[in-house]
Amino acid sequence: MRKSLVFLVLIIIFLSTSIMYANDIKNVIKSSKKNKDQIKYAIRYFKQEGDSLQQDASNYILKSIGEHSFIQYALVDSGGSEIEWDVLHYKNYDSMSAAMDSLEAIKGKLIWEKKEKVEDVQSISAEVLIENVELAFEAWKEKPWAKNYSYEIFKEYILPYRGSNEPIESWRGYFMVEYEDIESKMNNINDPLEAATLINKDLKSWFKFDSRFYCHPTDQGLFSMLMNKVGRCEDMTNLAIYAMRANGIAVTSDYTPHWADTGNNHAWNVVITPDGKAIPFMGCEENPGKYSLRRRMAKVYRKTYSKQTENLAFKLGNEEKAPAWLSGKCYLDVTREYTNVSHVTLKLDSEIPDGVNFAYLCVFNSGEWKAIHWGKINGNSVTFTEMGLNLAYLPMFYVNEELIPAGEPFILRRDKAIRTLKEDGVFEFVKLTSVRKKNIEKSSRNRINVFLDEGCKYELFYWQNEWKSLGVKTAKGDPLVLRNVPKNCLYWLVKKGSKKEERIFTYHNDKQFWW
Repeated sequence: MRKSLVFLVLIIIFLSTSIMYANDIKNVIKSSKKNKDQIKYAIRYFKQEGDSLQQDASNYILKSIGEHSFIQYALVDSGGSEIEWDVLHYKNYDSMSAAMDSLEAIKGKLIWEKKEKVEDVQSISAEVLIENVELAFEAWKEKPWAKNYSYEIFKEYILPYRGSNEPIESWRGYFMVEYEDIESKMNNINDPLEAATLINKDLKSWFKFDSRFYCHPTDQGLFSMLMNKVGRCEDMTNLAIYAMRANGIAVTSDYTPHWADTGNNHAWNVVITPDGKAIPFMGCEENPGKYSLRRRMAKVYRKTYSKQTENLAFKLGNEEKAPAWLSGKCYLDVTREYTNVSHVTLKLDSEIPDGVNFAYLCVFNSGEWKAIHWGKINGNSVTFTEMGLNLAYLPMFYVNEELIPAGEPFILRRDKAIRTLKEDGVFEFVKLTSVRKKNIEKSSRNRINVFLDEGCKYELFYWQNEWKSLGVKTAKGDPLVLRNVPKNCLYWLVKKGSKKEERIFTYHNDKQFWW
């Protein structure tokens, strides 16, 4: 009798602590390696609590956790040695840039490389997982402006515990306390936009954009931002995400990986309204309804926590690679929310390399062609969906982790027509100046310099499957006159020794048109 009773007790204990896992959760546990006890504890906790919605939300987080990580970057010289670097040691961007130039003169080309990648699934604690879910539900249920959000919006834009690739930290409790009294300041307590504006107004009072952080590509966590009080656009968007999600406001970040008519990239925030509309703003800088983007955009994407199965990553074969960021699984194409768009179908001029099933449409950014979208090759043609208008593009293949031309560059005009740029005759002479567009202190703005520095040398290139030089000439005034220049091409006039921020252009009717 006593043995039977002991056996029964053991069975009860086993049943109370064991769980039948779905296959996708089994895969998460397997990939968590040494962290599996933390993952299992969190699963067991929500199972025992008996709240089916919180249990579902916990599973939602776990199903995509393998796609998220903290990435730390290091500055490395041409020999592969890491260089100690702190942007806050410099007074401003210009002094920092000068210091970087001096280092390069000694150390050779400097680049930012991934120093460490810490997978969330292998590092997140059960405590952080549990607290994140419980506090997210508390805000969703208690904040008056949050009650109208559907569960689907809540899961994607309030529940997630991170914004980008920053270190994992607990931030919900801090911001719940920090803004616990904002209801008393509101005219309409049911309006998430008003709540977001009040929170952003406070963030603006103490956290600022700082261009020095262009040379600090590791995203800051909350505690670094509380200490530094400055950062780049990714930091600003993450700070707004923390503060607003903690208070039941659906917020994420939209971004363009590469500007199409200048260098660099940009990220900003959107508030998702209960009816699903996205209202742009810039965390710590501009409020919802007041923010506008001044540059032309080829593509805009929205960060999601969950995996988006229509993305390229789910279509690539085992052997085919893609440009790094396009391999991501957690983003949506939202270009049509920001600009007029058109599908672009091209016949590929170049032979399609073996094993290549996708082509890429590229924009010219900081002296390089950079992939902005992809298309599945069908025969010898490819379609790129919903591309921004009035921009210059180049189709390319990705082979051995390098982009190579797949056809001629072209202008996608405002009327959605395509103007192909291919050599056709010769100009007897052309009169040229140069344009450099460069990011300045405000995160979403650029300055435009139209210039020719007298006494300096300039090299004119035209595109014919690569940049081909038409020679070097010294500027003796404005404009620079060059002879026997191929017609109907894409051109690039570069000052010798520059950082290649000069913009590309076309030339017709004796005028330059900048792209």
